[in-house]
Amino acid sequence: MDVTIHSAFLPHDDPDTALAFYRDVLGFEVRGDAGYGGMRWITVGPVDQPGTSIVLYPPGGNPGVTDDERRTIGEMMAKGTYAMITLSAGDLDGLFERLEARGAEIVQEPMEQPYGVRDCAVRDPAGNLIRINELR
Repeated sequence: MDVTIHSAFLPHDDPDTALAFYRDVLGFEVRGDAGYGGMRWITVGPVDQPGTSIVLYPPGGNPGVTDDERRTIGEMMAKGTYAMITLSAGDLDGLFERLEARGAEIVQEPMEQPYGVRDCAVRDPAGNLIRINELR
């Protein structure tokens, strides 16, 4: 059985700001930008990995989400506790310097973790935690 990850979903609260971060700060390419009912779903991904994408989505876009749930999601996004993703990079220090220089919100500078990974962490404009592991 050959199973791969096609896409992961991260919420956004401002599509233009999310697009600028993932395209201009992380350097991902835009693969899709679809709108419906005043909302946008933006698909981005690493240039050299066409089969793997992140879909930036409006968390209130699901018709099954209640108004109370939308408020809770908004509160959690504002605190940075709603969603996260882990990426990896061959040059962690170089990527971290680029993220810092381009104004990314720094959560943790590159460091060795007690569980054997060297990583750093930033937040995207919607508050999503992005951990970045160093490839070894």
